[in-house]
Amino acid sequence: MKRQEIIAKALAVPQMPMPVQKIMSIINDPDATMMQLARFIEYEPGLTVNLLRMANSAFFGGHGMVTTVKDAIMRLGMQRVYQMVLASGVAPFAKYEIKGYGLPPGQLLEHSAALAVASEHLAGELGLTPPPHTFTSGLLVNIGKVVLGAFLAVDAEPIMELAYSQGIPFEKAERAVLGIDHGELGALLLEHWKLPDPIVYVVRHRLAPDAAPVRDLALDLVHAGDVIAKMTGVGLGYDGMHYAPSETVFARLGLTAEHMERVMESSIEHFSEIRDILLGTE
Repeated sequence: MKRQEIIAKALAVPQMPMPVQKIMSIINDPDATMMQLARFIEYEPGLTVNLLRMANSAFFGGHGMVTTVKDAIMRLGMQRVYQMVLASGVAPFAKYEIKGYGLPPGQLLEHSAALAVASEHLAGELGLTPPPHTFTSGLLVNIGKVVLGAFLAVDAEPIMELAYSQGIPFEKAERAVLGIDHGELGALLLEHWKLPDPIVYVVRHRLAPDAAPVRDLALDLVHAGDVIAKMTGVGLGYDGMHYAPSETVFARLGLTAEHMERVMESSIEHFSEIRDILLGTE
């Protein structure tokens, strides 16, 4: 009953702001034009600022100052604009204090930004082309923790006690205590919000990629990116490093300690830039 009660309450969490939903529908419309998209974004000051900052950021390869929404869309491409809009819609949820998990306001967003950046940098380090949904999936994998800790006020102490006393990963202890882990809950919420299936798939299986029915490169990159982000110490809560990295994923990617060290260093240079864009700070 606890599982069903948690799911019911989670699905009652307010959806993303209507302007964000509208812009996402425009981006997904094959008949929509860039001018239509630019015109709609221009009516949303917050999104306009975020888009311009994103287009001019070092992480996204900005060279020369972009000052209009149209030029920003031209520079970034529709996929990056989609990522920015979606992230801007979800970022307010990650600003909450996640009390039960020991995360002050904004700290989870810091970890999510570090994870997303590390996932993409890892692909570059390994000479791989990351699937388009990799970055966005990385930003969203902890949305279930936001729901449990901020909206449902779940106390993680008994979960931690079980994890430590039995020597099991945190998500297994979550399932034992709550009947569901934050990965599955986040996937159910994003599915309810009608986000693309590839993103939902990564969020659902990120904690246990070995059990995923189909191998997915974005899933492997996000799983490994999460490990690297945790190694930086950015945005860690009570659960900290109490998760089990997949040796299978590391072997599939050919990931070495040297790769991880280089990605960690490069990610630290850029994650604060992404965090500040999403927070709307200077």
